[in-house]
Amino acid sequence: MKALALDLGRVRTGVAVSDPTGSLVRPLPVIIGIDGAAGAVALDAVLAEHAPDVIVIGRPLLMSGTAGEQAHHAASFAGRLRQRVDARVVLMDERMSTSEAQRRARETGSSTDIDGLAACVILDAWLATDRAAA
Repeated sequence: MKALALDLGRVRTGVAVSDPTGSLVRPLPVIIGIDGAAGAVALDAVLAEHAPDVIVIGRPLLMSGTAGEQAHHAASFAGRLRQRVDARVVLMDERMSTSEAQRRARETGSSTDIDGLAACVILDAWLATDRAAA
């Protein structure tokens, strides 16, 4: 199953995609202004190119586990996306994904964009959860 993850941001959205087996994850270029017309066109192009079976959207819950403004934005975005695509759209708790992405970048010396690495963290976590549930 091929999966794609989005680390939603108000300005920049990190994107990552898995291989068809769900074993390897790699970042894609960020999407600027995903809530606007140009961002929607960019997202549509990514979806057409990669044809994911599932789209994982990071849901940034507060450390307490409750939903704040950003988590509500992610849920709203997911709802709108479900109406536009055939792929399954799911939300994934993304607490600490940016911190984990920064740690990975430091440890590996990666120059990959942090937004893309954060999307990789989200996708890795979802794939591991999905495999465990199977």
